[in-house]
Amino acid sequence: MIYPSIDDLLTKVDSKYTLVIAAAKRGRQIRNGSPITVDTNYGKDVTTALHEIEEGNIEYERIRDGIK
Repeated sequence: MIYPSIDDLLTKVDSKYTLVIAAAKRGRQIRNGSPITVDTNYGKDVTTALHEIEEGNIEYERIRDGIK
C-alpha cells in the first residue's frame, strides 16, 4: 500500500503535475540541508516531502496558469 495515498495528496494541491513538481523541489531542498518539518524517519527525501505535503506544511504559488 502506498502511503500517503495519492487521493489524499491531491486534496492538498490542484493537480498531479503540481504534486510531482512540489515533491521533487522539496526533496531537493531536503537533500541540500533544509530542515524537515515532519517527524518521520523515511530514507528517501521525496517520500519525506510527500509526507510534508500531506501534513500541509508545504505551500506553493502558481505563477501562471497553463502553457499556450
